[in-house]
Amino acid sequence: MEPELSAGLTRLHFSTGLLLSIIIGHDAATLREIVDIPAAEARLADLGPMRSLSALNEKVTLLRLLGRLDEAEVIGSEAVRQARFTGDREQVVSSRIRRAQVQQYQGKLDEAAIELGHCIDEAETHEWSAVAGYARQQRGTVHLELDDLDAALTDFKAAVFLRQAAGASPVELENSLIAVTIVESALTARGPAV
Repeated sequence: MEPELSAGLTRLHFSTGLLLSIIIGHDAATLREIVDIPAAEARLADLGPMRSLSALNEKVTLLRLLGRLDEAEVIGSEAVRQARFTGDREQVVSSRIRRAQVQQYQGKLDEAAIELGHCIDEAETHEWSAVAGYARQQRGTVHLELDDLDAALTDFKAAVFLRQAAGASPVELENSLIAVTIVESALTARGPAV
């Protein structure tokens, strides 16, 4: 991957500026985040015992980024339960997406793809474009890890469209476009199917 693409990927899909400063790059092959470990640990310590839905969701992300996947799974399930309790279905889907990311990092790629598929179906049915774009972007990374480049490309292209429809930031659009470029390059390098 060229350096300028790597620099562009440092901002992938987080709307919180604090998380942006914790993510310092992305792996060119998997698009997984490269993390400033001390900053992530410090932010997790700042959150301490907070139990609000936003704090739980941030903890899930931080724990995943730190590789503390068992803890992330527990907190992720708690966040989904709390979101269900609030009755906000869009928040439930967002929390399920984060929990599916944990499954992906645990190597449960098929489970993560299925869960993200359910999230995509619900978000697209209700026309929650931002959530659907986020879920498509994440499922694209799962397909990339499964070496299903055609499915990854489909999801990344859909993420671009959905994020545009939702009025996403230029950073979110750029990251989806970079993912499309990476997969298209990989498909070109692989050559035509035999």
